[in-house]
Amino acid sequence: MTSPGVLSEPRDASIGILMLETDFPRVPGDIGNPETFPFPVSYRIVQGASPQRVVQEADRRLLEPFEEAARSLEKEGVQAIATGCGFLAAFQRELADAVGIPVFSSSLLQVGMVYNSINRRRKVGVLTADAGALTEKHFRGVGIQDIPMVVVGMEDAEEFTAVFIKGKKHLDSEKIREEMILAAEKLRKCGDEIGAVVFECTNMPPYAKAVQDVLNVPVFDVVTMLRHVHATLKRRIFPPSKTL
Repeated sequence: MTSPGVLSEPRDASIGILMLETDFPRVPGDIGNPETFPFPVSYRIVQGASPQRVVQEADRRLLEPFEEAARSLEKEGVQAIATGCGFLAAFQRELADAVGIPVFSSSLLQVGMVYNSINRRRKVGVLTADAGALTEKHFRGVGIQDIPMVVVGMEDAEEFTAVFIKGKKHLDSEKIREEMILAAEKLRKCGDEIGAVVFECTNMPPYAKAVQDVLNVPVFDVVTMLRHVHATLKRRIFPPSKTL
């Protein structure tokens, strides 16, 4: 039996994930569904960390509970920590300083890498749960404040907001997919200006293919980031080559 605030504690998990306190379904592809990853992860719920407090209020009173949860995961033996909400980018430095292992607070950490990989005449498209709530403090938190971006939010998407922000307990996945397509269409209006897309929101990866079908560019999210992180933690042994 797990203790309060714990979703699961696989003993061989190398990545621990700090989760918000939510009730909505976690479909495959969502960070909160363990089937999303081809490796075990250990989850820890941060009590009181609702989407409203994290996304819309950026409540700094949550920082200490997140730091405590991070230290708890570190004591379990995980080698890296991620979070279940990209808006925690605002606390990247504080969370990283709270532990002795790497912390990946947000998929927005990928924006710098993505921008440096595309033509400088193009921008990084960012899809976020709430464009109005995603501010300079979040960009500065992960060092991307000077990178050209086009940000499109889901705050006007009825089903997406009802589920992932307001806590609706039933999810219409097809409706959310349609809403994500509409958001992608907004980015497409930029024409060739968008060179790649990064999802801020950790609930968006199930719909990455739908977005990519609209834009035909690389799509990065928390899943791509954590697959990369896991690969750095679990390096393979290459057999010695024969003398050539």
